Amino acid sequence: MAEPGQRPVYVCGEWEVDLARRELRSTGELVPLGGRAFEILAELAQAQGELVTRNDLTERVWQGVFVEDSALRVHIAAIRKALGSQRDMLVTTVGRGYRLAGVWQIRQAEAPLRSAAPAVLPSTNIPNASFDLIGRTTATTHLWELLSAYRVVSLVGPGGIGKTALALDAARRQPAGFAADRLLVELAALSDPRLVCSAVASVLGIKLEGEEISPESIARAIGARKLLLVLDNCEHVVDTVAQVAETIVSRCPGTTIMATSREALRIDGEHVYRVTPLGVPPQTRLDRGAASAYAAMELFTTRARALGSSFASDDENLDAVAAICRRLDGIPLAIEFAAARAAMLSPPKIAALLDDRFRFLTTGRRTALPRQQTLRATLDWSYDLLPETEARLLRQLGIFAGEFLLEAVIAVACKSIGDVTAHLANLVAKSLVLADIRGDRPYYRLLDTTRAYAMEKLHAAGEAADAARRQAKYYCGFFASAESDSEVKPQSEWLAFYGRHIDNVRACLDWAFSSGGDAQIGAALTAAAIPLWVQLSLLSECRERTELALASLDESAANAPRLRMQLSAARGWALMYGVGRAREAGPAWAAALQLAEQLGDRDYLLRALWGLSIDQFNNGEFRKALEFAHRFAEVAADCSNTVDRMMADRLLATSLHYLGDQRLAHDHIQRTLSRLSDLAARPQVIRFRFDLRASAQYFQARILWLLGLPDQALRVVSRNVEEGRESGHALTFCSILGQGACPVAFLAGDLGAAERYCTMLIEHTERHPIRLWNVWARAFRGVVMAKNGDIGSGLPLLQKALELAGEARFLPRFLLPLGELAACLGAAGEVSEGLATADQALARCEARDERWYAAELWRIKGELLLHPGQCRSVAAAEQAFDEAFLVAQEQGALSWELRTAISVARLRMSQNRAADAHGVLAEVCGKFTEGFETSDMKLAQAMMAELLAT
Repeated sequence: MAEPGQRPVYVCGEWEVDLARRELRSTGELVPLGGRAFEILAELAQAQGELVTRNDLTERVWQGVFVEDSALRVHIAAIRKALGSQRDMLVTTVGRGYRLAGVWQIRQAEAPLRSAAPAVLPSTNIPNASFDLIGRTTATTHLWELLSAYRVVSLVGPGGIGKTALALDAARRQPAGFAADRLLVELAALSDPRLVCSAVASVLGIKLEGEEISPESIARAIGARKLLLVLDNCEHVVDTVAQVAETIVSRCPGTTIMATSREALRIDGEHVYRVTPLGVPPQTRLDRGAASAYAAMELFTTRARALGSSFASDDENLDAVAAICRRLDGIPLAIEFAAARAAMLSPPKIAALLDDRFRFLTTGRRTALPRQQTLRATLDWSYDLLPETEARLLRQLGIFAGEFLLEAVIAVACKSIGDVTAHLANLVAKSLVLADIRGDRPYYRLLDTTRAYAMEKLHAAGEAADAARRQAKYYCGFFASAESDSEVKPQSEWLAFYGRHIDNVRACLDWAFSSGGDAQIGAALTAAAIPLWVQLSLLSECRERTELALASLDESAANAPRLRMQLSAARGWALMYGVGRAREAGPAWAAALQLAEQLGDRDYLLRALWGLSIDQFNNGEFRKALEFAHRFAEVAADCSNTVDRMMADRLLATSLHYLGDQRLAHDHIQRTLSRLSDLAARPQVIRFRFDLRASAQYFQARILWLLGLPDQALRVVSRNVEEGRESGHALTFCSILGQGACPVAFLAGDLGAAERYCTMLIEHTERHPIRLWNVWARAFRGVVMAKNGDIGSGLPLLQKALELAGEARFLPRFLLPLGELAACLGAAGEVSEGLATADQALARCEARDERWYAAELWRIKGELLLHPGQCRSVAAAEQAFDEAFLVAQEQGALSWELRTAISVARLRMSQNRAADAHGVLAEVCGKFTEGFETSDMKLAQAMMAELLAT
C-alpha cells in the first residue's frame, strides 16, 4: 500500500507506467498515449506479467459498454506503436487476451504536483452544426476509437474532402465517459507561422505576465487539464503547429490533439487518419433503390433539394448524378458546388459542363472560407503553398490520364531519380497525389479534378507538348516487351501489370495523332500496345486505333514496313469479330502476309496464314481455309515450336470439322490435346489471340458429340467452361460458350444447361464490347425458348437477332440457328417459309462445302415435308431422310444418324410399319457405347419399348 503523499509506479527496465499521473515514460521521458489506451496498459501493468482476457479488459476499461473487437485492436496497436522497438513486450495469446512480458515491479513515488490552473473558460467553443454530415457516421465512430488510443490524430486529405467537417462532427459527439473541454483553434486565416502560439493561447485563455508566449509556456498553462484541442487547417503553418503539438502532448498528459491538414504533422505519437472520398457508384447503371446506398449521390441530392432543385429521380438523372459524383471523385466540396447548379440546370447538363469545371463550379457557401468558395480557389490554396520544384512536378503529372509508375514520372519530368522521388513523396504527403502501395510496385494517380487543374497549369506554363512527347516515348518503351511477356506470363498476371496503363496509352495516342503531335510515335505506340487491346478484347478500339495509325504512317521511315505488317495483322484480327466488318479482314491479313514474306518474319507469316484460314471460314470458303491450314502446317513443321505445331493440328481439325470429316478432325484435335502438357509453363493466350487449350477443347466437344460420344462431350464442356471462366480472357470465353457449351448442351437435349450457358454468354458480352457474340447469344436464346415450347416468344427473338446479325449470319456459328429457324417456322404453322429457309441453308452448305450440319438440315426438311397442308409429301420426306442418313454415315456423325433414325421410325409408325421402325432404331442405337441418358437416346429407347409392346 502506498504511503500518504506517494503514488505507485509500475516499472520494467526503462519503462514506467505512472497510474496517478496517467503517464507512460521511457528512460524518464513521457511517451504520448491516448487515454483509453493508457487505461488498457495500466490494467496489463497491474497484472504484472499475467494474462488479462479480452473480456476483462473491455469490462474494466469500457465499464460495461459494448464495444466491437476492432476497437480493442485499435488501442492495442496504439500501445505497440508507443513501445516502439520493444513492441514485442505486449504479447497476444490468440483468442484469449494479452499480457506484458518482463518483470514488472512497483515503485513508490512522490504524489503529483498540481499544475497552475488556467483561466476559467467554457467547456467548448465548437460551433453547432448548420447541416447534417452525410456519409461519415462510420468515420466519426472510428475517429473516436483513434482519439482514445492516440494522443495526436491528424485528419489528412486533399482540399475539399471534408476534414474540418469530420473533425468538428467528432468533437460535437464526444462519447460517454469523455469528460474534457473541447476547444477549436482555427488557423486558416493566419498568414505568419509566428502567430500560431498566440492563436492557441488566445483560445485557451492563457495570459502570461511578462513571459513570451511559446509552446513551452502553453504546455505549462494547460498542465494536467483534460482537453481535446482541435487544430484546424494546419498545412500552411505545419512546421510551427508540429512543434506546438509535440510540446503539448509530451508535457500535458490530459490533452489530446486532433489536427486537420493536407499533410501530416510528422511528430511522435501521431496517428494519421486519411479522410477518404464519399462512396461513388460504379459505371454500371443504377436502379433507384441502389442510388441511396452511395453517400456521394445522397450528398448531391440532399444539397440540390435544399437549394430548391426538383429534378425527377428517373434513370437519366440518376445516371447523370452518378457520373457527376465519379468525375468529382467523391470529393464533398466539389459535389456541393455541382449540386448548387442543380437549381438552374438538369443533372445531365451539369455532367456535360464538368470538362470546364473551374469556370462552372464557382458557387460555394457565402460563409465559407475564401479558398472554399470556388473549386479553383481550393486547389490554388494547395498549389500556392508548393515550392517551385514540386509545383513543376505536379503540373507535369497532369499529363497522366490514369495510374502511373515512378519510372514514368522520371521520364516525363526528365530529372534524376533522387529528385523525382523526393518531390513525388512530398506531393503524396501533401495529399495532392494518391499512392497505391499494395502491390510489388507503388502506383500513383491524381484525382480527376486535381489532374484537370494540373493540366491547366501545364498548358499555361507552355510545358504540355514536351511532357506529352516524353510520355508517349516512355510508353513506347514500356510496351516494347508486352508482346513477348504475353508469351511467358499468365493472362491475369500480364493484365495486372500492363492493363493499368490503358488510359495513359489512349491519352498518348490522342496527342500523337493530333495537329501538334507526332504520328510516327503514335504508330509505333499503337503497334506496341496491340496486345493490350487484344488481352482486354477491345475489338472496336483496336480496329479504330490501327486504322488511324495505318492512315498516318510515314512510309519513308525505316521501320514503316514492319509497323504496317504489325498494324495490318491487328486490324485483321479486330475486323474478324466486328459486326458487319468481317469480310474486310481478308485484305488486311493478305497485306500482313505479303509484308511477312518480304521481311522474312516467320512469326507474322504464321499469324497471317492463321488469319487467312479463319477468314476463309468466315467467308464460307472451307476448302480454301483447309489450304491455308496446310500451308500453316508446312511452315510450323520446320520449327521446334510445339505451340505452332499444335496450332496447325487445331486449324486442320477446325477445317475438317466444318467440311464434315469428323473422324479425321477427331484425329487432329486429339493430336493437339495430346501435347497440352507442353503448355504447362506457357501462357494461356498465345499470339493468335485466343487460348489454344480452351479452343481445342470446345472443338473437341463438338466433334465428340457428332461422333456419338455425348457423355464425353458434356464432360469436356463442363471442364472447358470452368477453365475459361478462370482464364479471364473475354474473347476466348465467348467462343467456349458459343462454339462449345451452348450448342453441345442444346444438341444433347439438356435445355436447362443450354439456357444457363446462353445467359452466361449474354451477360459476358454485355460486360465486354463483343457485340457479334451478343447477337448470336440472343439468337440462340430464341432457339432454346422455342425448343422448350414457347414458339410465340422464341421465334420473334430468333428472327430479330438474325436480322441484326446482317451478313454475319453467314458465319459458321449461325448455321445452327438458321436450321432451327426452319424448324420453328414449321412448328408455328409457316411450313412453306420453313422449307424455303431449310433449302436456302442446304444450298449454302452445298456451295461452301459447309457440311457439318447438312445431315440435320436434311432431317429438318424431311420433318417439314410431313406437316399437314399443301407442302406435305411423304415421298419427298423419305428422300430427305435418306439423304440425311447418307451424309451422317459418310461423316461418321452417329448423333445425326440417331436423330434421323428417330424421324424415320416415327414415319414408319404412322404407316403401321412397326417392325421397320424398330429395326431402324435398333440398328443405330446398337452403335452407341455411351450417351444413354441423353434426350435423343431416351426417346429412341421409349419408342422401341412401345414398338415391342405393340
